Amino acid sequence: MEFKDILAISGMPGLYKYVAQSTRGIIVESLENGNRMNASATSRVSALSEISMFTEGEDIALAEVFTRMYAHTNGQTAISHKESADKLKAEFAAVLPEYDRERVHVSDIKKAFSWFNILVGAGFTEFTLPEEPEQSEE
Repeated sequence: MEFKDILAISGMPGLYKYVAQSTRGIIVESLENGNRMNASATSRVSALSEISMFTEGEDIALAEVFTRMYAHTNGQTAISHKESADKLKAEFAAVLPEYDRERVHVSDIKKAFSWFNILVGAGFTEFTLPEEPEQSEE
């Protein structure tokens, strides 16, 4: 299972692995319990590889944020997303000190910790993005 195949679906908690295309949307499998379901074509589905976090400089890919979290936690799960807002902000600042405090909300930080813990629980150890093909100059 690769990072590019992991999906977040609006209105549905947790993370999902892409399984197949269906006539009414896509078939996904929950990373938490392995249940398969259909995500309708009208659902807002986001690949984690396409998500980034605001920083005071360039935006940083979520994969890089998770790589830093993994190093920060020595491969263990991070703090719970149910901790207080102050604890979450402090822990997130330890991982990503340059995050934009104006545009990154507590709900975004909660999601990041929740998703990271789900991925680590599912056995993820690397959060790499697919290589972009180099364009040759002709």
